[in-house]
Amino acid sequence: MTEPITVTTTEQLQSGEMKSFIIGTRQILIARQNDTYYAADNKCPHMGGNLSKGTLNGSVITCPLHNSKFDLADGKVLQWTDFGGLAKAIGGAIKKPKPLKTYPVVIKDNEIQVLLSL
Repeated sequence: MTEPITVTTTEQLQSGEMKSFIIGTRQILIARQNDTYYAADNKCPHMGGNLSKGTLNGSVITCPLHNSKFDLADGKVLQWTDFGGLAKAIGGAIKKPKPLKTYPVVIKDNEIQVLLSL
């Protein structure tokens, strides 16, 4: 069983804000939208962009490098930037859509805790 890891406190994030935290060897993104908190890998699965530097609209995060979009609620790919068909033109060398890894969040006594899978 995975134990929750305290990452930060609720006072450290305003609604609409997101920050990156290092937990062991991982960079984890924590985002807040009103009273809902999300946790995900901070590295975009498309081209490795730093998602904490992207934009947040509701539960949708947009990568700052190539505008791929993911739903932080479940990691679902909403937009996978294909550079206007460039992937087909160069023989499919650009990565296929891959969801963003997300993690369960628990709020306990104003602490934001994340359940990281091994």
